[in-house]
Amino acid sequence: MDIFEFAMKMEQDGEAYYRELAQNAVSTGFKNVFTMLANAEKIHYNVLKKMSDNEKVELSGSKLLSEVKNIFEQMKEEKNDADVPKTQIDLYKKASEIEKKSMDFYLKQADESSNPYHKDIFIRIADEEKRHFFIMEEIVNFVSQPSVWLENPEWYHLDKD
Repeated sequence: MDIFEFAMKMEQDGEAYYRELAQNAVSTGFKNVFTMLANAEKIHYNVLKKMSDNEKVELSGSKLLSEVKNIFEQMKEEKNDADVPKTQIDLYKKASEIEKKSMDFYLKQADESSNPYHKDIFIRIADEEKRHFFIMEEIVNFVSQPSVWLENPEWYHLDKD
């Protein structure tokens, strides 16, 4: 299996995982966030597919982080921090770990690539995976401590999608 096949499989698995989380979400806000993350993984898959086929592709910046932040601000205002079962929180933590591994994987691929175009795309995907990691970490924090959740200054630092 070549690197692109491996990466595309990884993105397909991530999309499926987020779609499952969305299906089992305890609130509309969570469902929307997980659906957005699934859609982002699908975009990554399509980018990697084009790279695999030696097609030029642009990976434009997304507004995912600011959109997710808005959803959580609304959930907090509505006090819509539905009671999340521990089993779901564990699944959110698993998603966070997967995103961290994905980020590390793409950074490694960028480091090892001799193709400047591939290197750039791998770095861009790694940056997006970093945002996904941050989102999942914040979801865990939100369901654990909703009253202090938005005080994290990282939201403002990473809000440069």
